[in-house]
Amino acid sequence: MSRKITLTAVAVTAALMSINVNAAGFQVNEHSASGLGRAFSGEAAVADNASVLARNPAAMTLFKTAELSGGLTIVDPNIEVRDNDFGQTAKDVAPLALVPAGYYIHPVNDRFAVGLALFTSYGVATEYPADFNAGSAAGETSLITLNFNPNIAYRINENFSIGGGVSLVYGDAELTRFLGSLATVAGGEPSDQSMKMEGDTTGWGWNIGALYEINDNHRFGLSYRSQVDLDFEGDFTDYTGLITGTANNTVPGDLSVVLPAIAEFSGYHALNNQWAVHYSIQWIQYSKFEELRGTGDQCNPGYNGQAGVCLLKEEDYDDNSRYSIGATYTLNPEWTLRAGFAFDEQAGKSTLSIPDTDRYWYSAGATYAYSKSMSFDVALTYLDGKETTFVEDGTSFTSSGGAIISAAQINYKF
Repeated sequence: MSRKITLTAVAVTAALMSINVNAAGFQVNEHSASGLGRAFSGEAAVADNASVLARNPAAMTLFKTAELSGGLTIVDPNIEVRDNDFGQTAKDVAPLALVPAGYYIHPVNDRFAVGLALFTSYGVATEYPADFNAGSAAGETSLITLNFNPNIAYRINENFSIGGGVSLVYGDAELTRFLGSLATVAGGEPSDQSMKMEGDTTGWGWNIGALYEINDNHRFGLSYRSQVDLDFEGDFTDYTGLITGTANNTVPGDLSVVLPAIAEFSGYHALNNQWAVHYSIQWIQYSKFEELRGTGDQCNPGYNGQAGVCLLKEEDYDDNSRYSIGATYTLNPEWTLRAGFAFDEQAGKSTLSIPDTDRYWYSAGATYAYSKSMSFDVALTYLDGKETTFVEDGTSFTSSGGAIISAAQINYKF
């Protein structure tokens, strides 16, 4: 596997992450169409199809027969970033994204169930114009992760179930930066590349969950997904000579990325044969995302005189929460309708690499039962991001916009 990192000494503030319009920080919530239709409220407890595996493995004990779910989410952002000091505007910096997911649950007997989930919890994609004035901190960024997550669940008694799993997380990253305003110092054009990185890696994690059923109509779910560390290895190129002592010098370098832990509490309550309400509180341990540090033995004198440090970008992040509430209405045996609202609070101080902000989700969706074995889910969400103004490297920027998120899913009971 080839990996390459090329950087200018002045562009060390460029980060692996960038705008992710879907959620605060760089989290991806889009795990299913059914969940999207209720703004992912009650996800650790509802368990209306196999996609519950993305949130709570203990809920597998609710399934009486094997079930398969597969879906695709389309995220269409409309994000712009304005350079308030230089009068530039970068429009549609977050490209359209496709987020697939698949799940399978197999009850072994009345107490045991096993399952497999394929989805993503973190990822980003942005494309700034090549001639953007702040190209050394913007440019093009892509981080894709895939979670291969086998699980097992056990029913302790008629009220309480537990579950857990392991995760093999694959990460693929591409990062390009441009000279931008540095062209006046380094020479060349603003659209000339100053940095490029591409590579892949894997990391391990784990997840656990619990489900408490008061009765068939009321239950609570609690789950936890561990932090995953992704360690990219590659080459570091110092174009100025300030970090390695030699201009245009390529040396080995390492870069680590933290995918924070996630915990969730959910409730589900069927009020009668037609109406149900559900809610969730999700906590993300973003305080673990403290810095992006590139290291290499040949980075000497190093970044800001720190021998062995090729690049360093401090991050100002705190643990954040996501709150969601929704309702489900069973119209008739064929059609089920749902809606939800969520508030996703800002996780970190806004920067060009991650201009984080508060987000509001307005969601609706439906399920059509084609037969006793097969059903289809569709959903649509309008995501409204709060406008935010921030200062980076002495320049003022304003980020604004939102997204339209749509999804479709098929479910099959064996």
